[in-house]
Amino acid sequence: MSKQKITTRDLCLIGIFTAFTCAMAQVTIPLPLIPMTMQTFCIPFVGIVLGSKRGAFSALVYALLGAVGLPVFAGFTGGLGIVFGPTGGFILSFPLMALLAGIGAEKGGKVWLWSGLVLGAVVNYLCGMFMFSAVTGLGLAAAFAKAVLPFLPTAAIKILLSGWLGVKCKTLLQKRVPA
Repeated sequence: MSKQKITTRDLCLIGIFTAFTCAMAQVTIPLPLIPMTMQTFCIPFVGIVLGSKRGAFSALVYALLGAVGLPVFAGFTGGLGIVFGPTGGFILSFPLMALLAGIGAEKGGKVWLWSGLVLGAVVNYLCGMFMFSAVTGLGLAAAFAKAVLPFLPTAAIKILLSGWLGVKCKTLLQKRVPA
């Protein structure tokens, strides 16, 4: 079993893509309960480009930055109140979402890639729905109707874009940035 060392290049890329996630979180469409953001485009994109482990680490760093109060979440918010609030389940699932997208991309082939992306989105929505239900006191059906259903059409678009652009960017990065 070989241990993979994290390099300075890896740390720089993780930092850059964490910053990218912070910026994309500010691209929002305000809705009454849950803002629609580009985080759910960005997180699987990062998983594909950086790979499963580094992508998950970038998503974890993003969630931790917000948890300690830095205004990196949608609407320039942050803090434990957001992480453990109604939308916190979505944020807490981001490392797993990136991991699954990255695993799908690493396995090779379109079926694995799209399976990883869809599974990551399903995990994200399930975690978000359960947390939303627990915090708001709504039943799961009502939580699904408010926290998941309105976002499904844009989720499909984000999955397609993150998959397509992620593979393109990963290829460019491998050609342009030496290991």
